[in-house]
Amino acid sequence: MRKPCCEKTETTKGAWSIQEDQKLIDYIQKHGEGCWNSLPKAAGLRRCGKSCRLRWINYLRPDLKRGSFGEDEEDLIIRLHKLLGNRWSLIAGRLPGRTDNEVKNYWNSHLKKKILKTGTTLRPNKPHENNHAPNNKLVKLFNKMDDEVVDEVSSADSAAGCLVPELNLDLTLSIKTSTGMADPQVA
Repeated sequence: MRKPCCEKTETTKGAWSIQEDQKLIDYIQKHGEGCWNSLPKAAGLRRCGKSCRLRWINYLRPDLKRGSFGEDEEDLIIRLHKLLGNRWSLIAGRLPGRTDNEVKNYWNSHLKKKILKTGTTLRPNKPHENNHAPNNKLVKLFNKMDDEVVDEVSSADSAAGCLVPELNLDLTLSIKTSTGMADPQVA
């Protein structure tokens, strides 16, 4: 059985007070982020380490962007979701100051509904993914949309001076020999 992360009887639950927030901010500014399990006791907080980590990452970090999403952010989220799917940390990485949780929540509560209302498709790149027979017109439409989205994203990135990481899709296979060592010749 796994050891609990903290003593539940000694921890405070619920909303964070201003004093608790300030203690956490002061401690992290002085000592930096470290072992989240030992941080609450060292900072003088009666909270769980996980609670401190989430409070810092999602609410208290000084580089977080507050407020509503702009139109340019919405467009970027929609285009990146089309390319990456539900990989929220990758999408949030392209939006400075936004957390993956914030982007995911905004997608689920606003953007998905907005897109469904306007009639824009949210289909993945593979229209036959749900075991439906693919419609050739739809396949051509999706491929055209994908090409346009990729062109838009790459031109926007090059104009902004952003570097787009390329995916390394090289695959190397090795076969274990009778000695247990992998044979590096097979590729």
